Amino acid sequence: MNVSSLQPAETAPLAAHLDAAEAAALRVRMVKSQLQTVGLFTLDLIDAFERTPREPHVPAHLAGLAYADAALEVAPGRFLLEPMVLALLFERAGLAAGDRVLVVGAATGYSAAVAAACGAVVTALENDPALLPLLHAAAQAAGYTVAEGPLTEGWAAGAPYSLILFEGAIEHIPPVIAAQLAPAGRVAAVMRVAGVGHAAAGPLVVGKIASPAFLEVAARPLPGFARPRSFAF
Repeated sequence: MNVSSLQPAETAPLAAHLDAAEAAALRVRMVKSQLQTVGLFTLDLIDAFERTPREPHVPAHLAGLAYADAALEVAPGRFLLEPMVLALLFERAGLAAGDRVLVVGAATGYSAAVAAACGAVVTALENDPALLPLLHAAAQAAGYTVAEGPLTEGWAAGAPYSLILFEGAIEHIPPVIAAQLAPAGRVAAVMRVAGVGHAAAGPLVVGKIASPAFLEVAARPLPGFARPRSFAF
């Protein structure tokens, strides 16, 4: 069951309603029970997930669900990826210290914060006015850069990127974003085909992720990335 589908959207101030010790214990439990059991092996990633709080990145009324295996709604129509999906995308993409990472549709910045905790140089791209203040506030603590602009255009000013992550399911990768990837770069995304999401990570070949999908997931769509419809008579 997707917990987020049962909760109303809220863009009021995000706040941690968890005791610090309780939150730390929940992070460790999340990593051990949700992430390592499905294939999170990289020690630096494990450490980053254990050190990065998720509750400041969700609406206050969802703080108690921050470490649940759910894609939580942080603004109308905008969702954070499930921790398991995010962890496996980073794992399969080989996220490492020194990577130049673009997070497209960074929302409240949780995935950007995890990547930064791994030692990556992260640009978090967002255009939702309800989310931008929250993203800027989180960036100060996590140490990543915020870029404001249309999600479908990427952020050419910071290119080339060794890794581009999409925070939500997409149907296609716009050529303008593909052009911002370094020659040996990777893309991590949930590709949506006929309404079904398929998580994949790897290099791009002719605008598509070359590596096969490794997991079928029900990630919510990232607005603006539906495949252009061909004109028909």
